[in-house]
Amino acid sequence: MEDSSAAIAKALEQVGPRLKQLRAQRGVTLTALAESTGISKSTLSRLETGQRRASLELLLPLAQAYRVPLDDLVGAPEVGDPRVRLKASRRSGRTVIPLTRQPGGVQAWKIIVPTGNSTPQPRTHEGFEWLYVLSGRMRLVLGDGDLVLEPGEVAEFDTHVPHWFGSDGTRPAEVLSLFGPQGERIHARARTSAGQPY
Repeated sequence: MEDSSAAIAKALEQVGPRLKQLRAQRGVTLTALAESTGISKSTLSRLETGQRRASLELLLPLAQAYRVPLDDLVGAPEVGDPRVRLKASRRSGRTVIPLTRQPGGVQAWKIIVPTGNSTPQPRTHEGFEWLYVLSGRMRLVLGDGDLVLEPGEVAEFDTHVPHWFGSDGTRPAEVLSLFGPQGERIHARARTSAGQPY
């Protein structure tokens, strides 16, 4: 059986290749990643090639940029308990709960937006997002548009368009977010044998 120091060393050796694979899956350049994390391009490159040892100060901003749990970056082993422990975090005054555990591809989040989170701050980034309002009323500013979505309503958009979503100011909103970092659309339309959509 491996002792703990050997297991730690082995896990750390895999961090660089895992980071490189994750960046390739997301289609993100080192330059873009450096801008979003504040970590220099050379440090990121050395981290991916194993020339720089991974540290918490480097991995935390990367986990946030990729929207994955830190455990996924370091390859923490799965425990035998089948229960899913959702780890909520706070971002820009919102409670964010990750619903997917694997890096790359479409990521799912439950987001709870408080009533006070109602001042638009539009931004742009790579990807495609799908939002479903679970409860409350969600305000969506998308380009020149300003909409209020009710429970059960859905919006999907290219995140290159300036966008912001939050509460409409009357009560908190619960939102399900599906985010595709490479710009893939979230749904496919099924067709009958006659070629008509369902």
